[in-house]
Amino acid sequence: MFFVDTIELEGLGNRSYLAGGESTAVAVDPPRDIDQVLAAAARRGVRISHVVETHLHNDYVTGGLELARITGAQYLVPADAHVSFTRVPVADGDSMDIDPGSGVSLTAIATPGHTPHHTSYALREAGRAVAVFTGGSLLIGTVGRPDLVEPRLTEELARAQHASAHRLASDLPDETAVLPTHGFGSFCSSAQSEGEETTIGKEKSANSALTVDVDTFVADLLAGLEDMPAYYAHMGPANAAGPAPVDLTPPARADAEQIAARLAAGEWVVDLRNRVAFAEGHVAGSFNFEADGKLATYLAWMIPWGKPVTLLAESAEQLADAQRELVRVGIDRPAAAATGTPDAWLPAGQAPASFPRSTFAGLAGQGNADLVVLDVRRDSERAGGYIDGSVHIPIHELHGRIGEVPHGTVWVHCAGGMRAAIAASLLDAAGRDVVAVDDGFDAAAEAGLSLTSG
Repeated sequence: MFFVDTIELEGLGNRSYLAGGESTAVAVDPPRDIDQVLAAAARRGVRISHVVETHLHNDYVTGGLELARITGAQYLVPADAHVSFTRVPVADGDSMDIDPGSGVSLTAIATPGHTPHHTSYALREAGRAVAVFTGGSLLIGTVGRPDLVEPRLTEELARAQHASAHRLASDLPDETAVLPTHGFGSFCSSAQSEGEETTIGKEKSANSALTVDVDTFVADLLAGLEDMPAYYAHMGPANAAGPAPVDLTPPARADAEQIAARLAAGEWVVDLRNRVAFAEGHVAGSFNFEADGKLATYLAWMIPWGKPVTLLAESAEQLADAQRELVRVGIDRPAAAATGTPDAWLPAGQAPASFPRSTFAGLAGQGNADLVVLDVRRDSERAGGYIDGSVHIPIHELHGRIGEVPHGTVWVHCAGGMRAAIAASLLDAAGRDVVAVDDGFDAAAEAGLSLTSG
């Protein structure tokens, strides 16, 4: 009897998988912190005999090479992926016995589109396809974006996505479970997926790659592509070179004087506490990236690559969780860290900085006051409607464009509050008077604010 266990990477919007039979298993697209995969195998009482990659990932650093080294598993990587380490090259049609005693095997299916070398893997039991690991090919209701490799290849890869989706739909039974790596909030997805599970049969009726002609599909796909996180440029090369093992031991401890010195040196000091606590009191000059938000995505997107970062956390557990998130995107070792509260992070006699929070109703109550409304949502979100007269700078661009924000008290908002809190911390650190709007954007119309429709 086969099994499939899902390993959720909620912060990055990805999934990895462990699948197999009674005694051995395969790990698919494993995360950098491989202890999760090893724990899943231990719970099942199976040995990991194979580790496979659907492609060289652009949104996270893989743990595949290290997992294969530790377990002695065969490391399978698409043959056309250019890598600097020894691996088993996989070509279309290759088959691997995963657990012969249970009749569990894996068959490679070339599915170019997300990358030129992208490969899906059909999981079979006694020769019958029971699931397909689709990586960044066929996702739930959409496909992986085709523009992460080379701009000149984008349209060609978009057309390949359409063909690959059709190949999967024609080669596999309708009841085959579709198990993608991307699509649960990942920016590797060309659109946000809806739902948590699907099959080939469901996708035939719901996925545009399978319901519209190729020209329409490509035009719509390319028109809907958004900015990709800046750190993606570093993930592919890291994965091709062969990532180093991770070190999740606690960073060096920073006291108040060291924190102040790092700020004075222009380093990033990141407060991981929730946005309410940060607004009420924080170290002046620090930035707020909530540990419970999309920490890895937004911090890695916005920090100048390679700049030292010091983490401030309310507990050792919060710090450890943040380290785990950050190694997945190549931020391997914080320069230093501290836990506790701002009182312990500030020199004696120095009071914490703070700024107010409000709602869209609070903004509406300002009337004609001299203020700036700053919208930090993505272009696609703003296209759906925005507050009249608001200034638009997407959150991932704000650090380099703060000088463009007009004078006056800045009321900053996003769609729900998390990105507004990041933006408010950047503005506060730059010496601006700021109010963080911690509210859902639907409340803007309800509050009576004048909106322009997209």
